[in-house]
Amino acid sequence: MEPLTGGLTNLSFVVEDAGEKFVVRCGDDIPVHHVFRDRERAASVAAHAAGLSPEVVHTEPGLLVMRFVDGRTFTEADLRANIQHLAPLLRKCHREVGQHLAGPPSFFSVFHVIRDYGRTIAAAGSPFAAGVPRYLEANRALEAAQVPMPIIFGHHDLLPGNVMDDGKRLWLIDWEYGGFGTAMFDLANLSANGAFGEVEDTALLDAYFEGNVSADLRRSFQAMKAASALREAMWAMVSDAHLQIPGADYKAHARDYLGRFEELMAH
Repeated sequence: MEPLTGGLTNLSFVVEDAGEKFVVRCGDDIPVHHVFRDRERAASVAAHAAGLSPEVVHTEPGLLVMRFVDGRTFTEADLRANIQHLAPLLRKCHREVGQHLAGPPSFFSVFHVIRDYGRTIAAAGSPFAAGVPRYLEANRALEAAQVPMPIIFGHHDLLPGNVMDDGKRLWLIDWEYGGFGTAMFDLANLSANGAFGEVEDTALLDAYFEGNVSADLRRSFQAMKAASALREAMWAMVSDAHLQIPGADYKAHARDYLGRFEELMAH
């Protein structure tokens, strides 16, 4: 067994057995993050069936075992440089993963998550608790700016480390937050996590919507991008109070994404 570093929620290892390599993810349910492993397993299996994610070969309580992908995880710069590949990858995710999902569905609303995180942060006596009322007020305004969109199955955690390149194709990994929602969050989440600028945002929206992007849609996207950065910051605040993963600096992660949120709100 060799440990995989870089994760903020789980402990993971590369394991060799009978001449093959596997990734073993260790982690129980995390109710404060709305993470339930039976839903993650179902999403992972469906994502493999859709051709997006490695095969799940074994599960048991607290463990998820997948085939090893010999590739590299993305950086923020890689996200910005691969928009023309990522847009069709997300369209495939949104159109196909839900078709393969078995069992009860999960639903993801970033605005509900932010509200619930606010309660958790306040109850934990977090050093970030003083900012919660302002975050919730911003959340209301950002939610009001959304346009109606179809329900799809999304990934909802498009950090650079959850995209892999094996030299031939891209993979999406880590389906903890996979569930039904709208395409807008995945698009905005990709942009916020990749520190996209106006040029990259325009390219992403045009590629995903095939050039059919209204002014209302662009405004909704910008609001969702701010909500995505706020959610990531508040995720780190909750993690700081409730998780203990070696090497994870949740306070620094929260400050990083609060800075992104403030810039997006100012814009």
